[in-house]
Amino acid sequence: MITYDALLEQFKQLLKQNGLKFTKQRELILKFLYENEGHFTPEDIYMLMKKNHPDVTIGIATVYRTLTLLEKEGIASSISFGVQGKKYELGEKEHHDHLICTRCGKIIEFFDDIIEQRQEAIAKQYNFKMQDHTMKIVGLCETCQQEEK
Repeated sequence: MITYDALLEQFKQLLKQNGLKFTKQRELILKFLYENEGHFTPEDIYMLMKKNHPDVTIGIATVYRTLTLLEKEGIASSISFGVQGKKYELGEKEHHDHLICTRCGKIIEFFDDIIEQRQEAIAKQYNFKMQDHTMKIVGLCETCQQEEK
């Protein structure tokens, strides 16, 4: 995985290219994604920023704009939850797919060589140049299934 210093330098260049200032608030959002495993809504990140850095003034709009920029450049990635919005994670992680519980929202990351090979074979079969892909499987996690019984 990329070092934080290298990621920070990449982020600074991205801001410069987009005519934006490098601010402590933007850096804290990047650092949060780098240091925390999991998937977070912009609201989650905003609330944790306010809690963990009470001395730094940050607005929810800054969180949204920064995440949008990070996602556009591949530094962050998101999973869409329809009307519930998106949850973000660092995009610099190894490729993986997701199982998503529709009841409790739990997200399980997984990687499967056979699925990856089949996707590549299907793209080749249709003479399609695959550049990226995402897979999310939605359903009920083990805990929620037990609660249904």
